[in-house]
Amino acid sequence: MDLREDSVRLESLQATSRNMSSSSAFFSANQSPFFSPRSSTCQLSESTRSDAQCNSINFSADPPSSSSGIQVPECLADVGFSGFQKFDHVPSTTLVASGIRSSYDHMGDNGYNIPIAKHRKHMRNHDMSFSPVPISLSSNRRRSYDVYIGLHGRKPSLIRFTNWLRAELEVQGMTCFVSDRARFRNSRKHELRERAMDVSSFGVVILTRKSLRNPYTIEELRFFSSKKNLVPIYFDLRPGDCLVRDIVEKRGELWEKHGGDLWVLYGGLEKEWKEAVNGLVRVDEWKLEAQDGNWRDCILQAVTVLAMKLGRRSVLERLTKWRDMVDKEEFLFPQNENFIGRKKELSELEFILFGDITGESERDYFELKARSKRKNLTVGWSKSSSAEERHRASGSRKGKEPVIWKESEKEIEMQSFERQHYQRPKGGQSSRRKRSKKTVYGKGVACVTGDSGIGKTELLLEFAYRFHQRYKMVLWIGGESQYIRQNYLNLRSFLEVDVGVGNSIDKSRINSFEEQEEAAISRVRKELMRNIPFLVVIDNLESEKDWWDQKLVMDLLPRFGGETHILISTRLPCVMNLEPLKLSYLSGVEAMSLMQGSIKDYPIADIDALRIIEEKVGRLTLALAIVGSMLSELPINPSRLLDTINRMPSRDILWSGREVHLLRKNTFLLQLFEVCFSIFDHADGPGSLATRMVLVSGWFAPAAIPISLLSLAAHKVPKKHNGTQFWRKLLHSLTCGFSSSYSKRSEVEASSMLLRFNLARSSTKEGYFHFNELIKVYARKRGVTGAANATVQAVASRGSLSLHSEHVWAACFLLFGFGNNPKVVELRVSELLCLVKQVILPLAIWTFVTFSRCGAALELLRVCTDALEAADQAFLTPVEKWLDKSLCWKPIQTNAQLNPYLWEELALSRATVLETRAKLMLRGGQFDIGDDLIRKAIFIRTSICGEDHPDTIAARETLSKLTRLLANVETHTSS
Repeated sequence: MDLREDSVRLESLQATSRNMSSSSAFFSANQSPFFSPRSSTCQLSESTRSDAQCNSINFSADPPSSSSGIQVPECLADVGFSGFQKFDHVPSTTLVASGIRSSYDHMGDNGYNIPIAKHRKHMRNHDMSFSPVPISLSSNRRRSYDVYIGLHGRKPSLIRFTNWLRAELEVQGMTCFVSDRARFRNSRKHELRERAMDVSSFGVVILTRKSLRNPYTIEELRFFSSKKNLVPIYFDLRPGDCLVRDIVEKRGELWEKHGGDLWVLYGGLEKEWKEAVNGLVRVDEWKLEAQDGNWRDCILQAVTVLAMKLGRRSVLERLTKWRDMVDKEEFLFPQNENFIGRKKELSELEFILFGDITGESERDYFELKARSKRKNLTVGWSKSSSAEERHRASGSRKGKEPVIWKESEKEIEMQSFERQHYQRPKGGQSSRRKRSKKTVYGKGVACVTGDSGIGKTELLLEFAYRFHQRYKMVLWIGGESQYIRQNYLNLRSFLEVDVGVGNSIDKSRINSFEEQEEAAISRVRKELMRNIPFLVVIDNLESEKDWWDQKLVMDLLPRFGGETHILISTRLPCVMNLEPLKLSYLSGVEAMSLMQGSIKDYPIADIDALRIIEEKVGRLTLALAIVGSMLSELPINPSRLLDTINRMPSRDILWSGREVHLLRKNTFLLQLFEVCFSIFDHADGPGSLATRMVLVSGWFAPAAIPISLLSLAAHKVPKKHNGTQFWRKLLHSLTCGFSSSYSKRSEVEASSMLLRFNLARSSTKEGYFHFNELIKVYARKRGVTGAANATVQAVASRGSLSLHSEHVWAACFLLFGFGNNPKVVELRVSELLCLVKQVILPLAIWTFVTFSRCGAALELLRVCTDALEAADQAFLTPVEKWLDKSLCWKPIQTNAQLNPYLWEELALSRATVLETRAKLMLRGGQFDIGDDLIRKAIFIRTSICGEDHPDTIAARETLSKLTRLLANVETHTSS
């Protein structure tokens, strides 16, 4: 190829471009890939427009710059949009995988639909000179891109990785153009992509094993190498694999199958192909490897490098801040280094979530069989479902069965593969078919079910640690029904979403409380529906319905089948019509290994004792771990431990409720717990701190408990002593100067003891504990006097809204009782007033304003008002003292008369709560209720403080505002 040929070719291209521009016509800017969506119009050739119209297809969602109903040409299907726009409306596979069916159906054996001779001619006419294609446009501004991303292949993992990379770049403000050029046959479509390559600041080429035989990938390598802006990402290759000699001579395991004379498939000259491959070796600064276990690191490294080269310092600062947050808060627990077994379950979860198995799991799991598929399924949609969603559900590739959605206002069901379950005949009866359950594979949702203590959380934790690199972040949500909504909205800090009431869905009017709550949830849900993959782990899901308003938990979750995956653990037999993965017991060998620990040479008698213990504790993984820790920490053999547990007397406990079914039938497990408490008491005296910490843990929320808060509550529980009250007071007075240091040392020792005996597990947060639900249920049912009161007092004195909001809510549940739940704790009036001022009011306002949880905040204030009114009635009830019985002429007094200052403080506190409720009613348009509440508050304030008091005046101003708004509503309604 000489210079004369280059000049002739360039003149030909320029002539072609002039002809194209001479017959230009107006074309919608919303459909042009080269102009900002804000531009009004741009011009393309008539032939280009007609080609685009002939190949137009409907997408499942409108691009950010187009209006609803506009058809986007297929030739623009892989065009990226500005990173400043919200690209979450574009589905995850739109830009990369759209059009795969129609393109790949016509491909040949090598995956290319252009014959070699024809493609070689096309290259000589367009690409060999690597000159910019001078397509003339009427606008003076040329659309440029920060990053061009080139890929080749339809492997799901490759498409998932590319979508993630593009979404991450755009969320950081970098515009992208993504294309698999081998999918297109029309020369004009190739010209559009070549133009995008030319106007991109950097070219990211994702290399796979088949890329080096793809002519377009070689062209991209040569083009960007010549401009010195090539950024190769080795997807399933390594830089050391891309050596020309090894490829040509078919050296090594990889190139024995994929190597050879690849330049023949390239369609060009051998020298050019070798130059392109050798160019990879010279790119020392950009060697990014995306292996199976480092997707996240690779993508973040690519974004960091590109942002640095583009001069985006703010992006680097955000990424650094985000990495620090993830390192500290991604996981609730540290990884269990002694995790045993569950290889089959881990592989099953991988298959359910991703649809395939890769890496080491592929070797570990052999029993996975293909499920039978149902044919001729139809999609059922409600009238409210959009056309984009219907297209997305029906637009699956050939040979793949789509998720079938059946949607209504109250429920969302999924239908996919179905397996029938049968019962064996009993007593000569014929077999009867059980209810069929649905299971969805490769659609990003999996459910694990099993008894408490069987190891569900451990399994989910191990899966999260093994596969966390496939997600941007692991988001952990406690699934307890009273806390799941708050836990879900707590994701706002990780997703950088504002869910406060200030972001109303319609600021032109006052939205109802329900609308504000739904808007907050939809913001979090919307972030999870982007092309950026997250792993949402819902641990210990108690119910399919929310405790507060009985809405389905499904309403919180993103649509299944997207990039975000959902992993659920539950004790429920079935969740959302999904067939759960039933977690069984560990095998005998695994259970024995867990109990033996580091000691492997027990005699036969001790091995038999371990097997008896395993059977008696119900083979629960939690109990086996406690037994193993006992044998490791104490100089005791299994036979003696078995005898000790059998001789431990069991406590008489009144069992009730379904949550204690497992404990009711397993008395040996309860004896095992009591042996642990006896060990703690033997080491630290009767009523040891470690024992009391376990007993008060049952009254805390199902979240990580601060050790300082747990210890404070434990110290408030009365300790058993054999001495008299006099000697206890004397001992306390003698040691009061040393109590602080001793308490701290005792707290550390007690915490260490709980960890060593596996009654508690450490958290990734320093100074926090987690307790298994079985242990917490037993602690509550054991009924230690004062444990619940001690928990409420500890939370009231040292609880923090920002750090311990779950435990503050738990204290409120104990104090007031919500719904049908009874009150557990009774406080003195002075303690109640302090709690209302320091805890209840701040919690309600914080919950309402920060999280838009309007219903929960208002219900908290309502039950608080009821409690204050009940206390006020008690103050007004006449009381009689036995000393005054002889003084018959003395009138009977009330507590209000005996304690006037306390009664006034109680009344004013009630007025403050009423006024707060009235102000919150303003935010939800409940003016009539707010008017009634504020009038009661004004009456109390006027009676005690007077009409001229500032608090009374402020309350009257609130009343005036409510009265005016209420009048406006009545006027508008009547008209």
